[in-house]
Amino acid sequence: MEKEVLDLIGPGIGNYEDVEQILPENYSSILNPKETQIALKAIKDYIEENLAKELNLIMVSVPLIVDRDSGVNDYLDRDGSRKPIDFYIDNDHGEHPIYAQIVQAATKWKRMALKQFDMQLGEGINTDMRAVRKDYFLDHDHSAYVDQWDWEKVITENDRNIKFLTNTVKKIWKVIKGAEDYSHELYPQLDTDLYPNLPDELTFIHAEDLLAMYPDLPRKKRETEIVKKYGAVFIYGIGWTLKDGYPHEMRAADYDDWVTETTSEDGRLMHGLNGDILVWNPVTQRRHELTSMGIRVNPDTLVKQLSITDQMHFLDMPYHKAIMNNEIPLSIGGGIGQSRTTMLILKKAHIGEVSVTVWPDKLKNLCANKNIFVLE
Repeated sequence: MEKEVLDLIGPGIGNYEDVEQILPENYSSILNPKETQIALKAIKDYIEENLAKELNLIMVSVPLIVDRDSGVNDYLDRDGSRKPIDFYIDNDHGEHPIYAQIVQAATKWKRMALKQFDMQLGEGINTDMRAVRKDYFLDHDHSAYVDQWDWEKVITENDRNIKFLTNTVKKIWKVIKGAEDYSHELYPQLDTDLYPNLPDELTFIHAEDLLAMYPDLPRKKRETEIVKKYGAVFIYGIGWTLKDGYPHEMRAADYDDWVTETTSEDGRLMHGLNGDILVWNPVTQRRHELTSMGIRVNPDTLVKQLSITDQMHFLDMPYHKAIMNNEIPLSIGGGIGQSRTTMLILKKAHIGEVSVTVWPDKLKNLCANKNIFVLE
């Protein structure tokens, strides 16, 4: 069962012996902490401005806290292994209390917000989303504190196809690659032969074809091999059960559409209108996920996916009712990891070099022994 377990486990490494092995030897940060903070502001501004241009988005406010019973919090995976932080707001001595949660992502809230902000066809929103994911193992690129550009855009039923998804992904890649180029203008020392730059173009591959290429490897190792080969890839179809009997990943059933039938370029039946951008990180020498995104479920595909995951009771929640009653727009959206992306562009060995959060002493000591100093 080892391969099957490895295929379905969540993100991260899982133990500090392995973390110690993957933290690079002889590391020296190219930018000092002060330069890093200045660079972070410049890169984030560039990405926000250019996402707005490429995708026709406006920046909007985003919640840190949501109503527990609204159904808008993101459970990330369908197995329920990563649970949000719940808390009780007593309010007026318990007469009108609120059962609340800290968001894990704004994935579902954004689709509701499209209606709230009266976004029209082709218009969208972007957010500077902050979240807490308490069930992550804290390693070199996972922290309990999460920051993302969570974006969402209104589309039509005719846009719900692979071509539209692919064109959107290419626009996002243009922004990410442009941010890397911009960082080199600001800090030429980042353009170094020691760490190769991102490729100009993404390679697109379906999870089914990736499995066919590496049938004996578990999911993360398949991803590792493909990004080592191409530098940067977009993997379609994350969530649908593949030919080996397992999904590429246990993607949640109530936002991305991973059940819709599609056709490969050579005419084969495939599934899924979603995917992830992954790159090869030359500093850590590992696969590195930047964004997860997709065309969102419509009423039919929501029911199909909830039936597959045995979660039909979700249909009683306000968010899911809004989809079923066509009260909120059809959409495409995703989350781009801010610290993940800036860590990569600034050639950092640890995500804690670009974001401030909590780390166990064990990890801080491992990092310090390798000349990596995380922010606190």
